[in-house]
Amino acid sequence: MKKSTIFQILATLAVALIIFFGVQAIIESRIVEGSSMEANLHNGERLIVVKAAYWFGEPQRGDVVVFTHPLDPGRTLVKRVIGLPGEHIKIEDGVVYIDGSPVQEPYVNGQAGTYCSGAYCELAIPEGDYFVMGDNRAASSDSRTWGMLPGEDIIGRVWLLYWPLSDWHLIDGYSYSD
Repeated sequence: MKKSTIFQILATLAVALIIFFGVQAIIESRIVEGSSMEANLHNGERLIVVKAAYWFGEPQRGDVVVFTHPLDPGRTLVKRVIGLPGEHIKIEDGVVYIDGSPVQEPYVNGQAGTYCSGAYCELAIPEGDYFVMGDNRAASSDSRTWGMLPGEDIIGRVWLLYWPLSDWHLIDGYSYSD
């Protein structure tokens, strides 16, 4: 084998590895586990998560994010961002209030309200932290149970549901105007 052929093979492998690891730094695939995000995401569905989504910006209310569980670093969860740093959140009579205004939650799909009891039902969200909840409020262990999500635990924003193929679609965040 010629020296130039060996060099071309090694150069091709190097470029392939750079592309592979470069893509891995920006996006990754995750599997939905459990029912906490139904009726929007279901157990076993596969998602593309954009890890670069927050390199130049912060999570917004309505974003669906994947993160390391604050109390169990061996687990990752998928939830929706509800409260942002510096806001005051209150959950009362099944309604989420941010800074005194009720939050419109079209993604909850007509489920009975949001229930909460305990220390995390009314509080100021510290800087750098987020309040997250599953869309299936009755079956979700989230910030109502274990508290705030530190921003550094967020892996990325869910961008695409790609499996099963029959259900593929982009995952929309929801924007809200005050």
